[in-house]
Amino acid sequence: MTTTMVALLRGINVGRAKRVAMADLRSLVSELGFSDVRSVLNSGNLIFDDDSGAAPATVAARIESAVDDRFGLDARVVVLTAAELAELVASNPLGAVADNPSRLHVALLARSAHRTALEPLAERDWRPEALALGERCAYLWCPAGVLKSALPKAVESAVGAAVTMRTWATALKILAKC
Repeated sequence: MTTTMVALLRGINVGRAKRVAMADLRSLVSELGFSDVRSVLNSGNLIFDDDSGAAPATVAARIESAVDDRFGLDARVVVLTAAELAELVASNPLGAVADNPSRLHVALLARSAHRTALEPLAERDWRPEALALGERCAYLWCPAGVLKSALPKAVESAVGAAVTMRTWATALKILAKC
């Protein structure tokens, strides 16, 4: 059975660090045995099909290792199925509050177990910002912008490199290509 998967590489092509051509990244993932590999935007977002039945965490580990071997980059990879991404989008608890998709962010966790580290943050009052937890993600509403927000730093401090963030607009673009 074929499963469509989404791989999100942390920090790829953000600023001047960790530069990788998307064509090279697509080629690498194809060489790992995945099919119909395509990229979305230029920031380490891949969609591909998997026939192996491997768990997303296993696929993430394979891609992380291959990226390190080929490009010499230590880049955390979060993998989820297209169905998990669709559920994450459908379950957004901040949809009524967040009126700008470039100011709403989703922090995707490498594993659902990392959610526990975020629970204390979800109990805090972040107004005018907002934080809500999903099963394997956190939704961050940053109305003044992510650079002026304490939320992303708090989330990263709680879970370290086990998270990668995307704007809501990017999450929707990725889902539309699945």
